[in-house]
Amino acid sequence: MNIGLSIILFLFLGTGFVFFGFALRKFLYEKKIDSAKFTAKQIIELAQKEAENRKREIDLEAKDTLYKLRQDFDKENKDKREELTVLERRLEQKESNIDRRLELLERKEKDLEARSENARRYEENLKHKDKELSALLLEEKDRLQKISSLSQEEAKNLLLMRVEQELTNEKAVLIKKMDEEIKQSAEKRAQEVVTSAIQRCAVEHTVESTVSVVNLPSDEMKGRIIGREGRNIRALEMATGIDVIIDDTPEAVTLSGFDPVRREIARIALESLISDGRIHPGRIEEVVEKVKRQMEEKIREEGERAAFDVDAHNLHPELVKLLGRLKYRTSYGQNALQHSKEASFLMGLMATEIGLDFKLARRIGLLHDIGKALTQQAEGTHAKIGASLIRKYGESQEVADAVEAHHEEAEIKSPYAVLAIAADAISASRPGARRETLEIYVKRLEKLESIATLFKGVDKAYAIQAGREVRVIVQPDKLSDNDAVNLAHDLRKKIEEEMEYPGQVKITVIREMRAIDYAK
Repeated sequence: MNIGLSIILFLFLGTGFVFFGFALRKFLYEKKIDSAKFTAKQIIELAQKEAENRKREIDLEAKDTLYKLRQDFDKENKDKREELTVLERRLEQKESNIDRRLELLERKEKDLEARSENARRYEENLKHKDKELSALLLEEKDRLQKISSLSQEEAKNLLLMRVEQELTNEKAVLIKKMDEEIKQSAEKRAQEVVTSAIQRCAVEHTVESTVSVVNLPSDEMKGRIIGREGRNIRALEMATGIDVIIDDTPEAVTLSGFDPVRREIARIALESLISDGRIHPGRIEEVVEKVKRQMEEKIREEGERAAFDVDAHNLHPELVKLLGRLKYRTSYGQNALQHSKEASFLMGLMATEIGLDFKLARRIGLLHDIGKALTQQAEGTHAKIGASLIRKYGESQEVADAVEAHHEEAEIKSPYAVLAIAADAISASRPGARRETLEIYVKRLEKLESIATLFKGVDKAYAIQAGREVRVIVQPDKLSDNDAVNLAHDLRKKIEEEMEYPGQVKITVIREMRAIDYAK
């Protein structure tokens, strides 16, 4: 009984435990499911939040990229608009320049047409006047023969005098008119080109002298330079070919000579000897030889520098050396190398103004006086010597022809020769470029005045402005206004034929009539 009850109780308890375990297990499973659902829900929500954040980041990045692209696009458009604006301005300027040129061409065409028409009318008037004059001469001849008691020869002489007077008047009027027309058409353009070139070109000129002064640390050094029985000074003079003058000038020695290269060698050698302190004939010869080698190198460097300054490349080395020697050559006190550089700059500027080759013009200007470096060693003028050197060392025929003709000693074959003549004259004749001796200066003034006083009716003549102008005062009772014009023209031709002078000479003829009376 107890055993059966125990079994039943055990079964009941076992069943209860089974149901309880099942219920507990179900509860735990449901709780895990709920927890898993909650976790899944959180994961989903977190994923959604991350997705939204990523979406916002992508949107921001897209907006930032779009903004940058828009900025780049705007910048590119702005640059293109600016380029287009610049191009439009250039086109407008070119159009305006073309319009101005067309207007200028039209004006020139009209001017030429007007001039040709005036010339035609003037020729017709001359023919008409010639016919009238012939008729008048015949009529006057008949009247003279009928009315007067003059012979035919006397009447003829009288008529010739009158005709000569009329022709003189017409000649003066024609010369004056032609001069005015030529000045209006040619001088204006030439002055613009030359003035522009001169204003833009400024080259410093050094005026050389025939002496150099070497400063000494003390007067005691003079005795050392002279040496025992003058052997040091004789050695220095024989080695350099320069006179060494030691006088009462305190702490100074003068070097005198017409060759600037030798004088410069002597100066550098003497300064080196003074600083070294060892002065004796052997040392003098050694130092002079060393300085000569240094001078050769310096001459080459000066030539290269001049060629570089004017942009003249690929010159032959011998031409470069000759250019360097021009640094120590002068003409009327004007440094030859500086003159060549200035002429080169002037030729380049003028060539640019009239549409010629800028570099070729500069090259010709630099080489135009190259012959002066060898005028003492070769026969002929420096223009012909220079042209021969240029041909020898491989320069073009155009350069050689222009150099040969720059003093009008040969035929002018190109516009570059004309520019070389003009640039050479401008550089040589401008104020301060050259120095003349007093004797040459006075002779030129006297020559100008003497030529002017040779003409009939001239009362006085004065050369002024350093010989760049001559003023002629004529006798008003002997010369008319038209005669004064003819006198200026004839005097100009006379001066051009008989004189050589830098630049130009202005001729001013003054005819003044004074009426004087006294009230008492």
